[in-house]
Amino acid sequence: MSMRIRFRSPNIGSVEAEMIEENPKTAEAVWDALPIEGVAERWGDEVYFSTSIELEEENARERVEVGEVAYWPPGRAICIFFGPTPISRGGEIRAASPVNVFARILGDATIFRRVRIGERILVERG
Repeated sequence: MSMRIRFRSPNIGSVEAEMIEENPKTAEAVWDALPIEGVAERWGDEVYFSTSIELEEENARERVEVGEVAYWPPGRAICIFFGPTPISRGGEIRAASPVNVFARILGDATIFRRVRIGERILVERG
């Protein structure tokens, strides 16, 4: 049985993501911390928000794909990628620094373009 999480905010409604096995310690720490509520920030086509979770890098990488959800250790933040960031090159998407990818958005991740800075986002078990 797959583990799912749900993102809720005024401008996107409810969006589900499925936890993946790439970074099991990160996925477990996020799962155990749910529900999490944060205040949205934007960095290009990335939404991120700070959490109280403190983790080190785990199989961390800078290159990510549309729809990947990651934990960013330096900012103790959850990041949702849905397009290029300010440091992306060519067709690739780059995080500010290595991130621990732990989930993938189910459906069209570009819905996160609707999220505005300062908007509250709730993450809960799906």
